[in-house]
Amino acid sequence: MNTIRKADLLQKRRWRIRKKVFGTSARPRLAVKFSSKHIYAQAVNDDTGTTLVFLSSLDADLRKQKLAANLAGAKALGESFAAKAKAAGIESVVFDRSGALYHGKVKAFAEAARAGGLTF
Repeated sequence: MNTIRKADLLQKRRWRIRKKVFGTSARPRLAVKFSSKHIYAQAVNDDTGTTLVFLSSLDADLRKQKLAANLAGAKALGESFAAKAKAAGIESVVFDRSGALYHGKVKAFAEAARAGGLTF
């Protein structure tokens, strides 16, 4: 009965990452989360605990595109997030992958955000 659940291992990875990744007003933390159906991304200032920019696949404009939580959806959301962050005056961020491997959807989102003009 000493089995460790996948959710517990994911939470441990999140904590391990969050010990090292910290966002400020000059360089906020870009946290990305993939659920089974949707993608959520936000730029967070950890000094004050505020969200500076938030975008998800549930947004009205993106909902019309019927984005899924796959590679194509990650690319589209990454580009849209970069444009929204640039409009809010954010040029540079610290990437928080929320315990997920930097592979597949997470990597596609990050590369699209970089292509959109964000630096990290």
